[in-house]
Amino acid sequence: MENKAKIITVAGKGGVGKTSICACIVRLLVEKYPDKKILAIDADPAVGLSVALGVDVKLTLDDIRMSIVDSVENGETREALELLSEARFRIFDALVEMPGFAFLAIGRPESSGCYCKVNSYLKEVIGILSNSFDYVVIDGEAGIEQIQRRVMEKVTHLLLITDQSKKGGQVISTIKKVADELISYEKVGAIINRVTNPELVELMQSPVPVLAAIPADSAFAANDIRGKSVMELPADSAMLSGVREALQKIEIL
Repeated sequence: MENKAKIITVAGKGGVGKTSICACIVRLLVEKYPDKKILAIDADPAVGLSVALGVDVKLTLDDIRMSIVDSVENGETREALELLSEARFRIFDALVEMPGFAFLAIGRPESSGCYCKVNSYLKEVIGILSNSFDYVVIDGEAGIEQIQRRVMEKVTHLLLITDQSKKGGQVISTIKKVADELISYEKVGAIINRVTNPELVELMQSPVPVLAAIPADSAFAANDIRGKSVMELPADSAMLSGVREALQKIEIL
């Protein structure tokens, strides 16, 4: 069955505000489309998106995966198939319902050993689950491989986040190359965050169309220091305005 959801995947170099931007996307979608079903997936092992969105995570997808693996390794093959079926239902236990959106954390990176069958099954379950939503927002690790391996092979919108550094620009170039080989996407764009000099943005040789350049945001920094979620950011903050501009350009808002 063709997935009806718009699947927005956010990737980029570590430490450039990727997770905060991802949380802003969720907030803007919730505000714009109160009647739509929105799912936020935290695919970064640091589980930072839960903090940025004010979500209390009790169970991750990796917890479910490891319970299946443990049963198989303990020789309980009789139960393995039952557990795989049960995983579909347990994913709903891992879903956290928040006002306006649902949240799912993937958890830690895969440990050594090959659990390809379990991983591919859970990826299939995520695919089935996402079919119940209108928008799926995925906060990924710095690379794109892990998204393809553990979450989804097909996304509709790929947003690459960088800062104004040359290194950041190189990282999103590399991610785009890997994405072109590994995943299927319909639209791609870049957001340059924490811009202190707009002239440097023009000098960046990005192979990805730049959707927005977001200046360093003191309101966001103050909000973050106080331990508040992105949901509590002032509506006129530079971060929210920049993300809104990017989403409008890539035709999500």
